[in-house]
Amino acid sequence: MLINQWVPAAHRGDAVGNSALRTRDLLRGMGHEADVYALAIDDELRHEVRPFDGPEPNRGDITILHYVLPSPMTHAFAALRSRRVLHYHNITPASYFAPYDAKLFRLASIGRRDLATLAGRVDLALGVSEFNRRELEALGFAPTGVFPIAVDTDRITRRVELPALEALLDDSLVNFLFVGRIAPNKMIEDHIKLAEAYKRYVDAAYRFIFVGRCDVVPRYYATIRALMAEYRLLPDRFIFTGPIPDEELAVYYRRAAVYVSLSDHEGFCVPLVEAMAADLPVLAYAAAAVPDTLGGAGIQFAPKDLEYAAELLGALAFDDRLRADVIAGQRRRLLDFGDARIVRDLAGVIDTLS
Repeated sequence: MLINQWVPAAHRGDAVGNSALRTRDLLRGMGHEADVYALAIDDELRHEVRPFDGPEPNRGDITILHYVLPSPMTHAFAALRSRRVLHYHNITPASYFAPYDAKLFRLASIGRRDLATLAGRVDLALGVSEFNRRELEALGFAPTGVFPIAVDTDRITRRVELPALEALLDDSLVNFLFVGRIAPNKMIEDHIKLAEAYKRYVDAAYRFIFVGRCDVVPRYYATIRALMAEYRLLPDRFIFTGPIPDEELAVYYRRAAVYVSLSDHEGFCVPLVEAMAADLPVLAYAAAAVPDTLGGAGIQFAPKDLEYAAELLGALAFDDRLRADVIAGQRRRLLDFGDARIVRDLAGVIDTLS
C-alpha cells in the first residue's frame, strides 16, 4: 500500500516534520511504500522530504495531512479521491497572539477556520492527544481517534561529549530547563515569576534555561526581558539559547535537575517525552494536553500557584527518593510512546481504512 504524508513545512528540529519522517520509516518497515511531501523544505532535509508539486503527492492509497497551519494543502487534501486521514497537531488559539503580533493572530485565526472546513471531508480525524481529539469532535469530525506524535528520543539519549558546554552548566547552580519557542501560550512570564518565588522561599543558587527560538514573537520576548528587570533578577541566572543542534540539546537535558512546563495551551508537548527519555523529572502545570501526554507521570499541579510550584521544584531538585520515584513513573509512561505502540496503532488505522 502507498501511504503519503503531507506537512506544510519541513524544518530541521521541527516536531511535526520529525514525527512524519519517523512514521514514514515505520511504515516502510511494515512493508508499505511511504513518502513525506512538503511545500517548504530546509536544504538539509531535501534528501528526506519530497517537494509538493507534480502528481506524485496525490497518488497515495492513503494520505495523511499533518495539520498545523493554513496552507494550500488543505484544499488539495479535501479534493483527494483516495482515503484521507487528518492528523491534527493543534493550532494555538489566536487570542494568545492578540497583544503581541497581528500577523500571527491572523494566521492562527485562519488556521482554525480552515480546519473546520475539513469536517465531513475526511475518512478519519486523529488528534495527537485526547485534548485535540475532543476539539475535532466539537468541530463535527467523525470518526475521531488519538495517534500521538512519533518522537525520536534517540537524539536526546545519544551520548555526545561537549566539554565546554558541560563545564559551563556543571557549577554550583541548579539548572531548570524549558524547551520550546518563546511564545505567549508557553507562559514564560510564569517561569520568571517562579524563579522569583524559588529564590525567595527555596534557594538562591538556581539557573533557568530556555532552549528554543526567541524571535517568533519579538514583542512578547521583550516583555519577558522587561519582567526580569522589574524583579531585578540576575541576568546570568537566565540563559536563552535560541535554536541549537541536537548534540547541545542532549547536554542541556542531561545537565538539568528538573524540566519545567507552565504552558497554558499545548496540543501535545514533545519536550515532555524528551525529558522522560532523558530521565529528567518533570514539573508541569496540568493544562490542555499536558495531562494526556504525561499520563500520571511527573509531578503535575493545578491551579497555577507559583509559590507552591517553587516548593515542588525544590523537592524535585533535592529529594533523591522523590526524584527516583518520579523517574520510575516516567520510564513506565515512556513505553506508551515507543515504536511498538506506534506500529500497532498504525496497523489499526490502516485496517480501519482498508
